Amino acid sequence: MPGRSNGWWISPAIPTIANAVLAALWGFSALGGWGDAAFCGDANEYDATCGADFDVAVRLSAGPAGLAAVTALTAWALPSVRRDDDRLDTFLTVAAFLWVFAEGVLFIGGLVAKP
Repeated sequence: MPGRSNGWWISPAIPTIANAVLAALWGFSALGGWGDAAFCGDANEYDATCGADFDVAVRLSAGPAGLAAVTALTAWALPSVRRDDDRLDTFLTVAAFLWVFAEGVLFIGGLVAKP
């Protein structure tokens, strides 16, 4: 296969879509209130202490999430990466793992914050 050292070929659309879905999941969980509602309760039974603790988890996960976003965007913005299939795969895979790590920080932080 052209451009692939190992003979495998996967469309770059697949890891790109995976990164977009993971970014949306992190965004809804951290900024959209999904995580806060899941761990700290709804409006009727909301625990303010849990909410404050979950905000700490959101802030801690923002670093890996930002790094994931920059990595994914850099993969497509730099022609030297975009035109090299192996490098593009590497960048998009690293970005996906960073999104998963950011989600893990949110989840563990939510479990710790949960009353």
